[in-house]
Amino acid sequence: MKEGTDNRFLAKIAARERTDMIRQEANLSELARQLRAIAETLSAAETSETGIRRTASLTGVPSLDHARIAGAQFDAGYGQTNGLREIQHLRTIYAEFAREAYTMRRRRGTIFDNQELFGEPAWDILLDLYIAHVENKTVSVSSACIGSAAPPTTGLRWLGVLTEEGLIVREHDPEDQRRVLVRLTERGLAAMDEHFASAGPSA
Repeated sequence: MKEGTDNRFLAKIAARERTDMIRQEANLSELARQLRAIAETLSAAETSETGIRRTASLTGVPSLDHARIAGAQFDAGYGQTNGLREIQHLRTIYAEFAREAYTMRRRRGTIFDNQELFGEPAWDILLDLYIAHVENKTVSVSSACIGSAAPPTTGLRWLGVLTEEGLIVREHDPEDQRRVLVRLTERGLAAMDEHFASAGPSA
């Protein structure tokens, strides 16, 4: 009798866990849909103070890059909206996808004894910078070149290409003007967000 009661109790727990998991997956899918919409709006936003207001009114998420360009004051308190917190949460998940993708690429190169054989330096740089952004870490040009898993000259060339495409920006380290840092632009972040929202763990 006791065994039957225990089995029913365990079955109820298992059913509840399945329901919770389905609900969490549905919530994540909805957040991913919202993020894609936000990313599309951010990437098309005007680089002016009017554009900042329009983007904020549509998405609730102001753009740091657009604020810098327009010389507008970014309200840190306003930045912590629900929409921004959702993006930060999703980016934490996406950063795990990026780490796994980067690790698998390095592992593949090691297995074939040639990191350049399947080389996509630009993609490796973007993955590296996306992870750094989520972890709030700075990346120097030299570190980005190392992250490209390509020779330094090749890494530098691809940094130039990504800069021309508006996906990354290079700027002097405020604490050491001799050091040049590189980071994703808002456009670069939006593109990476959209990629991971679409591809999921298979990215």
